[in-house]
Formats: sequence, structure tokens, C-alpha cells
Amino acid sequence: MIVVTGAAGFIGSYVVGKLNREGFKDIVLVDKYDDPLKFQNYQTKTFTETIDRDHFFDWLAINKQSVQIIIHLGARTDTVGQEPEIYQQLNLEYSQKIWKACIQYGLPLVYASSASTYGDGHLGFDDNHSLIPELEPLNLYAQSKHDFDCWALNQTEQPYFWAGLKFFNVFGPNEYHKDRMASVIFQAFNTISETGRMDLFRSHHPEIKDGEQARDFIHVEDVAKVILFFMNHHTDSGIYNVGTGEARTYLSLTKAVFNSMCLCENIGFVDTPCDLKGKYQYYTCANIQKLRSVGYDQSFFSLEDGIGDYVRNYLLPGNCY
Repeated sequence: MIVVTGAAGFIGSYVVGKLNREGFKDIVLVDKYDDPLKFQNYQTKTFTETIDRDHFFDWLAINKQSVQIIIHLGARTDTVGQEPEIYQQLNLEYSQKIWKACIQYGLPLVYASSASTYGDGHLGFDDNHSLIPELEPLNLYAQSKHDFDCWALNQTEQPYFWAGLKFFNVFGPNEYHKDRMASVIFQAFNTISETGRMDLFRSHHPEIKDGEQARDFIHVEDVAKVILFFMNHHTDSGIYNVGTGEARTYLSLTKAVFNSMCLCENIGFVDTPCDLKGKYQYYTCANIQKLRSVGYDQSFFSLEDGIGDYVRNYLLPGNCY
């Protein structure tokens, strides 16, 4: 039995689908099932049962002998939220309880961290454990993820295997409920469909031109493949970057969306919203040497191929799940 937390969300529900396609059916979905927009994320998946996250630890105490692994993807993911107690409760304390349960019941743990923990990137994007405590996140979400990473690294008692995965900018199907937090690809597709144009944020950094802000964008299929790798690879515990290892500009991204829609480019620029200024990452790029060093040898979608897959196979035909 495989437990997936955050199973009604974007990455969680996609991972459940990936597990189904790989032949896994005995899956327990853990989430807070209070958002009707998430229902379609998991309604077509095959699973054993759903558990409310508030009841999960009671359920686990009873069913521990049937569980093989916990894939912990549940979190408060809003990067502009201003409620520190919620991030503390859901992203730090809940994760600590899962960690301790995995120790108590002898279970391996794979959990989601985030590239947002790298802050403005002035310390680089290296997943070396000795460097992680020095990182300076820019928002409450990133800070809560960073706090758990640091807590995990400081624990003398650990699950017999664990992997914390710093996801870079993930895009792909099943993110349709995320609204403002959805990927730029999804937002660009909708805006272009409605208006025929796309406005990007102007650069407020003197050394970076408008549209030249760059991120490491990774298709959710590639993320799911890495998770399944660690589900079966239990010899190298630690924190790992999960990105493509290549930074691409928002301008290139937007051009790829127009191209995938077979439309002429029409791109403009607007000021960055006030609530994002000072919290905006102008550049991210995963150092994936450690991931490669433990045996992950699969290739990643290029940005153009990943956007082409997402737009042509999901967004244009309305085949959203």
C-alpha cells in the first residue's frame, strides 16, 4: 500500500495517475477534501480509499503494517499568503509528525520541498547539505519548506530511508484549480485564448531585460518519474534538486506557448504586482549533479517539448486530467 498526501492537488494527483499507469492500484489518498475544484484531479484514478488529513495519523496507527511508503506532497502552497500559523501547522509541524511516524513504523519517506527555498539565488542552487542552512527564503511558504529541510537535516533519528525533493517550476495537467498559483504556461494559454496576447512582468532588476527573467521549468511527468525512482531506490537518503538543470526565460516560454497554439506572437509587459516585488526570483536553475550521481539517468522534457505536450494533448483538446 502506497500513501500519497496532497493527493487531490496538482503534483499529488498526477503522481497517483503515474502510479496507476505503472500498475500500482493499492494507493491511499490523503488530503483535505474541501475544494470541489480538486475533485476531477482524482475521480478517474484507481485507489483504495481517501483519508482526511486530520484523521491520517489515527488511520496510520491502525494500518501501519500494510503501508510500504509515504509520499508526502501535501502542503499550503500559496507563495503570497500572510498567515504564518497556517504554514507552521501544515508545512512544518504536519511534516514533522509524518517524519516521526515513518521512524516509529519503519517506513521510507519521500517528501516535497521547493526551489523557492533558494530565495533570490545569491547563494546558488546547490543541494549540498552543508549549504542548505544558509539559504534565505523570500516568503512564508518558502520559509516553512526551508524550516522543515533544516529540521530534517538536524535529526539524529531518521527514517531508514528518506528523500526531500526540491521541486523547481513545475507545470502540466491537474493544476487547473490553482488559480493565481498555477504555472505561467497555464496562465499564458488561458490569456492568449481569451485576448490573443500575453503580458509578462517587466524586469525591475537593472541587469536583466524585460522577459529575460529565467527559471528552471520542469514538466510534472518528469517530477513523477523522479518520485517513482526514489520509491524504489532506498540507499542514498538526503535532499535533492528536481529540475532540468537548464534555466529558460519567460520570453522563450511564452513564445513556445504561442507556437504550440499555432498563433502569431503578441507579447507585452506590465509592472510586477506590489505583493510580489521583493519576493520574486529572477533566476533559478537546478544543480542536478547529486540526482545524477545516485543513478537517475532519465532525460527531461525540453521546455518546448514539455509545453507542446501540455498544450496540444491537454489544454487545446480540453483533456485536462
